[in-house]
Amino acid sequence: MGDVLSQAEVENLLSAAEPPPSEADAGTPAPMPATPMPLAVSTPPPRPREKVTPYDFKRPERVGKEQMRALQTMHEGFGRNFGASLSALLRTIVEVKLTSVDQLTYSEFVFSLENPTCFNLIKADPLEGQLILDINPSLLFPIIDRLLGGGGNSSPPLRRPLTEIELRLVGRITDLFLAEMKQAWENVLELDLSVDRVESNPQLVQIVPPNEVVVLISFELTIGELRGMINLCIPFNSIERIGNKLSANSWVTFSKRPATRESTQNISDQLGDAVVELVVDLADAQISTADLLGLRVGDIVTTDKDIHSPLVMWVEGQPKFHASAGAFKGRKAIQVIEQIEEQHIPIDGMVSEGAA
Repeated sequence: MGDVLSQAEVENLLSAAEPPPSEADAGTPAPMPATPMPLAVSTPPPRPREKVTPYDFKRPERVGKEQMRALQTMHEGFGRNFGASLSALLRTIVEVKLTSVDQLTYSEFVFSLENPTCFNLIKADPLEGQLILDINPSLLFPIIDRLLGGGGNSSPPLRRPLTEIELRLVGRITDLFLAEMKQAWENVLELDLSVDRVESNPQLVQIVPPNEVVVLISFELTIGELRGMINLCIPFNSIERIGNKLSANSWVTFSKRPATRESTQNISDQLGDAVVELVVDLADAQISTADLLGLRVGDIVTTDKDIHSPLVMWVEGQPKFHASAGAFKGRKAIQVIEQIEEQHIPIDGMVSEGAA
């Protein structure tokens, strides 16, 4: 059988089918596969990914965090007081809640408002520039309806500017807002607030450059099932000079409460052990410098004070009592006669003696 391959031919075919050995295999022995490869020392260990916060140079944070917290605290109390005053005016339950205190540019604030709207420009002397009070139209028409005797449940708000009569009615709301705002700011600055003018298109009013930073204070007003927003816009240039006053260390809002018997007694107990200085004005006299230098022990200085006239007792530098001089158990003493008023006591140079 001539077609059958011999053993030598089969081995040649198998060797031809195997891949050719590489030069490294031919020249040097292959490394042991069990030996691990050393790690590169220069490779740093993987670090956790850091959080990157984008920064927009068009919106710099110009108002400090402490000032923002002060504005938030101040207007939280303002919202409660304004809600109570508005409830009395409308004779229904009104809730006013502070929702946010943010920094943004003036253009962002203007383009976020509805058109038309109730855009009040406020003069706030002695602050520079003007403030803005924006009242959402969804609130105005139900409030006007209630002021005119309606139930406040009106149809969807109309998209139109307010009429002159409606502006007069809304003026009662803005006046109430400004009165409560003046009271909220009285611990920081005495403001003289008044409405300069009212506009319907906010995009036509340019009180500051578009990129100027403003502080937007937003309130949510709730009347029954009705909800709407009231926005107070304060430009940064208006509060730039009083930034040091808008801090927790420079102002504190106290609630005005009448003094109780317990609080009065508590203060009296704490002040009972305080040490005060008593000084008695015996007499007033004027002498020359030469006579003063020549004074010796036993000399007598004459005065114009009558021996029977009462003496003045000073407590911590304040005139408080009329008294008479005398002695008690061999020691100099003062007897209190009556309490005196400060405006009747002349404050001149005096020769004084401490009293026990």
